[in-house]
Amino acid sequence: MKRISIVFILVLAFCGLSDSIYLAQNEISDTPLVCNIEEISGCNIVATSQYANFLGIPIAEYGVIFYAFIFIIAAIEIMIFDQFLRRTLQILSFVGLLTSLYLTFVEIFVIHALCIYCLASAVIALLIFIVAYFIEPIRKNKRSDTSPVETRPPTHLQMPPSV
Repeated sequence: MKRISIVFILVLAFCGLSDSIYLAQNEISDTPLVCNIEEISGCNIVATSQYANFLGIPIAEYGVIFYAFIFIIAAIEIMIFDQFLRRTLQILSFVGLLTSLYLTFVEIFVIHALCIYCLASAVIALLIFIVAYFIEPIRKNKRSDTSPVETRPPTHLQMPPSV
C-alpha cells in the first residue's frame, strides 16, 4: 500500500510540475495565460500582480522547484523505501500546503481574483500532503501495557548479601 501511495505522489507531483512549468513559461515569455473557466478568469490578474514574485523570482518557478523535489524524492523512495525519505516528503508537503494556503488567501482577500492554475496547484499540494501523511502517520510511541513499571533492579546487578 505504501508503494501505491508513493506512485500516487509521483503522479500528483508530475501534474503540479506541469502546471508550474506552464505558469513559469508564460511568465518568462510574457504571454497571457489561457484562462476562462466558468467564473474563474483572473489568471492574468494574479500572474501580473505584485504578489506574483517573491525575492524577484516568479512564484511559478518556486512551484517548479517544489514539485521537482517532491517528484525526485518520491522516485528515490520507491527504489530505496526509506523512512527518512518519507519524513522528508511529509515535511516538504506540509511546507507546500502552507504556502499554497497563504497564496490562495492572498488571491481571494488581497488581489480579489482567482487563478485556476493556482487553485489546481493548491489542490495538488493538499492531496500530496494527505497521501504523504497517511503513508506513515506521525505518532508518538505509546506504551501498549498500561500497568505501572516495576521498580525492580536489573537482573544482571546483584545486591550484596544482607547481614
